[in-house]
Amino acid sequence: MASRNVVNVALLAGAVAGLLSSVANAAPLTQGEVQAATAAHKEKCYGVALKGQNDCAAGPGTTCQGTSQTDFQGNSWKFVQGGTCTSISVPGGGHGSLSPMKS
Repeated sequence: MASRNVVNVALLAGAVAGLLSSVANAAPLTQGEVQAATAAHKEKCYGVALKGQNDCAAGPGTTCQGTSQTDFQGNSWKFVQGGTCTSISVPGGGHGSLSPMKS
């Protein structure tokens, strides 16, 4: 019985750690992160992030960073090098956008 309890505790601890990690990644960008990106001449580019890899703004039903539901979601953005957003090609013949797009 004791070994079964150890396994249950380990599984529970792993689940809690995973949940806390997910919540931490879904937090909004800090003001410092935004300022650092701006200082590095980055711009927000909508529709280029892969699922779960957006920097923020992922539309209804999501919170923020890392919460996009699909690849190239039009209402989620990722910081990219300034001046390159609209030249980024995505599958289906589209390009990145400086403003939110319909997916």
